[in-house]
Amino acid sequence: MKVVLYGATGMIGQLALRECLLDPEIEQVVAIVRKSTEKQHPKYQEIVLPDISDLSSVKEKVTGFDACLYLIGVSSTGMSEAEYTRITNEMTIKAAKQLVKLNPNMKIIYVSGMGADSTEQGKEMWARVEGKTENTLLGMPFEAAYMLRPGAILPMHGERSKTTQYRILYNIMKPLNPLLKRMKSVVTSEQLGQVIVHLAKKGATKEVLEREQLKTLALSIEGK
Repeated sequence: MKVVLYGATGMIGQLALRECLLDPEIEQVVAIVRKSTEKQHPKYQEIVLPDISDLSSVKEKVTGFDACLYLIGVSSTGMSEAEYTRITNEMTIKAAKQLVKLNPNMKIIYVSGMGADSTEQGKEMWARVEGKTENTLLGMPFEAAYMLRPGAILPMHGERSKTTQYRILYNIMKPLNPLLKRMKSVVTSEQLGQVIVHLAKKGATKEVLEREQLKTLALSIEGK
């Protein structure tokens, strides 16, 4: 199968890419990026665009794909609602509309966040925006759409968050990793990557997966 990846340089993008490249059923991963990562792998290619939500100039390069992993995430800290909406909602939906038109049999996997607000009416700005984005994606004519709401993620293979406070927190919590791994609310980066690839290949019965459901699915994949 062939996969389009958004967010290749972020922590979740890094872990998903790792699992994609390890999976023999995935023959090609094309990452949409603003700046080349210079990563080299036989299955990996990059499309560099100044506006990663505008695929009009590369339609032929993003046609014939089976899944989109949309794994771009930014912290809302210090951002206005308008700017957070532009990045989290407007860019996402713009890209998704083009991809589903070019690939009507495509699945989309979107990583949102624990606490995303499906009612779009709550007090938390980021949660409203994430909820709106989820709802819009679920209403689009993809073959299937899956919204992932992880809580704590334990980096396992050198993945690094772009957010400074998260990197500091991960370092502080590192001695507790063996204990945290056993918690139902915590997934390792490897587990989350495996879940993302599993959904891209085989799907699931639920469209919105909360942190405990992600952990349960991860453990079932490990025990297959």
